[in-house]
Amino acid sequence: QLQLVESGGGLVQSGGSLRLSCTVSGKTLDNYHIGWFRQAPGKGREGLICIGYHNEITTYKESVKGRFTISKDNAKNTVYLQMDSLKPEDTAVYICAAEGPVMVGFCRGDPRDYDYWGQGIQVTVSS
Repeated sequence: QLQLVESGGGLVQSGGSLRLSCTVSGKTLDNYHIGWFRQAPGKGREGLICIGYHNEITTYKESVKGRFTISKDNAKNTVYLQMDSLKPEDTAVYICAAEGPVMVGFCRGDPRDYDYWGQGIQVTVSS
């Protein structure tokens, strides 16, 4: 059973930075794609960025390109989301998810493609 736990959220001023962590247990990251999603009040869950099991990266949300960076540390079984130049519209619950085991080297931005989900963590950006 694969489990994911997010950490590192909180309150930050506009223009600031946060780094979220997604720690995976039960499985290694070797055969899984990991995606970051967010959901703001009154809005649907939207895909942001993902990293494939062979480290290919795709950004699906135009508004976070150049500001959000995904990376992973296989030894720690952890995926990170570095968020810079944060804006109030980035305020949401952020969730990491895993798809797998996989046999192809690309990841996807549709939440319906993912099999395992974390509980989510709040990120609030003040103006």
